[in-house]
Order: sequence, then C-alpha cells, then structure tokens
Amino acid sequence: MKYNFDEVIDRRNTDSIKWNQLEETYGVEGLLPMWIADMDFKSSKEIIQAIKDRADHGVFGYIYKSDSFYDAIINWVKRRHGWEIKKEWILFVPGVVSGLNIGVRELIGENEKVLVQPPVYPPFFRVLENNNRVVNSNPLIHDGEKFVMDFDSLEEQVGDTKLMMLCNPQNPVGRVWTREELERLGDICIKNDVIIISDEIHSDFTLKGVKHTPMAAISKELEDRTITLMAPSKTFNIAGLVTSVAIIPNEEIRNVYKKAIEAMEIDNMNIFGALALEVAYNQGEEWLDQVLEYIEDNIDYAIDYIRNNIPGVKVDRPEGTYLLWLDCRGLNKSADEINDAFIKKGKVVLNDGRPYGKEGDGFFRLNIGCPRSILEDGLRRIEKAIKSLQE
Repeated sequence: MKYNFDEVIDRRNTDSIKWNQLEETYGVEGLLPMWIADMDFKSSKEIIQAIKDRADHGVFGYIYKSDSFYDAIINWVKRRHGWEIKKEWILFVPGVVSGLNIGVRELIGENEKVLVQPPVYPPFFRVLENNNRVVNSNPLIHDGEKFVMDFDSLEEQVGDTKLMMLCNPQNPVGRVWTREELERLGDICIKNDVIIISDEIHSDFTLKGVKHTPMAAISKELEDRTITLMAPSKTFNIAGLVTSVAIIPNEEIRNVYKKAIEAMEIDNMNIFGALALEVAYNQGEEWLDQVLEYIEDNIDYAIDYIRNNIPGVKVDRPEGTYLLWLDCRGLNKSADEINDAFIKKGKVVLNDGRPYGKEGDGFFRLNIGCPRSILEDGLRRIEKAIKSLQE
C-alpha cells in the first residue's frame, strides 16, 4: 500500500472530542476510545499538502464557491455513485446535522410528524426534539441475517406524515440499502406525498460487492422529493473542516432551503474545508480505495475475534461504514452493567446503543476505523470487560 494505515497517530492534546474528553466524561484514566465516528488515520497526503500550501500564503479572507468546487462534487458523485447532478442543485451547509435541521425547520411545522427508522444516528432524534417535531418511529427489524425495513408497518403508519429522515448507508447497523429496498420505500413516499431528507454521509464507505444507490438517483419522482446530504468529512477523515453539501433537484424545495441558509448567514465556507473537499474529490480516490481495503480487513478481524473469543455477543457483517453494531443482549445484563464493565474493567469506550432509540437497548457501537494494533487492544479490552460480567 502507498499509505501506512498501521501508523499510530497520537491524537491526545489536539482538542479531539474522541480522545481528549474521556477522563472528564467518565472519571477513569487510561480509557481507549472506540466510539465517536471519526477515524484514527491521517488524511490523504494530497489534502495535507494542499492545506499546508494554502496556509503558507498567509491570508485567509472570505472565499466564494468556484466552478472547480462544484465540478469536484459533480464529478465525484457521478464517478463513485453513477448519479448525474447539476451545479444549481448544490447548496453548502456546515454539516449534515445542520442540513437535517434546516430541512425539518423549513419543510414542516411544529408538532408535525417525521418518519425515522431506529436504531439510528442519535442526532435524528435530537433534531426533532430541539425543533418541536414529533417522531414517527418505524423500527428496523432483524430477519435472522441482517436488519431490514419493516415495509408492512411503514405503509400502515405513514398516515399524515409528510417528511422522512433516511439514513443511507445506515448508521449504526451498517446496511447499504439495495436499489430494490429503496424503490419500495420510494413508492410508499410517493404514494403518501412524503419528502425525504437522505443522510448519505457514509455513501463512500461501501464494502466489496456492495454498491451505494443515492435515493434521488432512482427516479425522477424521487429526485423531485429528496434532499440528499453528502460530505467528504467521514470519507477522508476531515470532519473538523465542517464542509458538507445539500443536493436538491426540486427548485421549489431548493429555494425554501436556500432562503433559510441565507437567513442564518451560514453560506460562507471555511477556506480550508472548501479546499480539502476539492482536493479530496479530485485527488483522493487512491487513498480511499486503500483505506476501504484496510477497513474491510479490520472488519473481518474484529468479527472473527468476537465470534471466537467473546461468547454472548453477536455481530452482523456490515455492508458499509466503519462501524460494528454489537448485540450484547445475550449476556443477560443491563446496558448500564455492560457499559460499566467496559469503562471500569476493560477501560474501553463504545457508544451505548440507547441514544439510537429504544431499539438500541443492549447494543453497543464499535468504531474499527483505526490502526490494527489499536483494534487488537480494543477487542482484548472488550473481551476482558465481558468476561468480568460472566465470572
């Protein structure tokens, strides 16, 4: 490999949420973080060098979105996902969660329902609570092999719901929804006049033999009712540069969305974030292909380790993301007991599944986007914690 993903980067004392607030949060020293979804790899050399070169210029004034900025996005989405988008469809947002907030605030009123499919990324719930919108919960179900959408229940409960927040690929369960699944979901949304906000921030993290399908790319009807949120932040490990985009083909919806962005004066990009996006999408493909290969090996290693050494814990092989959704319900312990063992016995931090919805009770999310040596250490710590519960 051209890139060394085995290199361990010391991220302490860098104001990292993932690494620097552990003792303050949990009151325990020596914790290993395997939670918050950013990776422990250096970003691509091309991005790093471009930022260094720009910093050497020394003047960091306001910038505009150049044609090359838009072209980078357009070409990337077509090349990686087979979806042809237009410049005028693209709006800048600081982050995907900001994009969710804008859509929820502008497209429906207070106390109206929003369809979500838990277990799902916790900000989905936070966005609705903070904006006085109501959760219409359509939980995913497990068919014995993987999590799937419960279409029968969905058709019955859509009712007067006019907005859905979709997670595609799905965080935390790791599903990459198939075209057939999205078509069936789309048919329900079209029939019931539901607008879709599709969080596709993990779209570039699909594993071998799996293809991401943008919801809006399926048909003209779905294109006209979908807001797609994408970003290079997860893909290239540049979340701190706060650069994301909303892709909105429907002019009427786009104008409403754009007006809200302008009203909040959040259309000005970070000079380094804009540069990083452009360089990532133009020059980062080799880095991404190699990091995907490394992550896939990490997934195989972690699943084999868990199945061979940690009885009572189940895990599905994900189709995308760099996250594993650990089913710890077989331990017959409460989530508090399990989490306490992770912290105090194993000295390892995972994401407790409960903030992902009540369906996450007994599950924990494990981030394997790290050098193999850190993953090995983390799995040993998890094993130690689980064994302490079984003694």
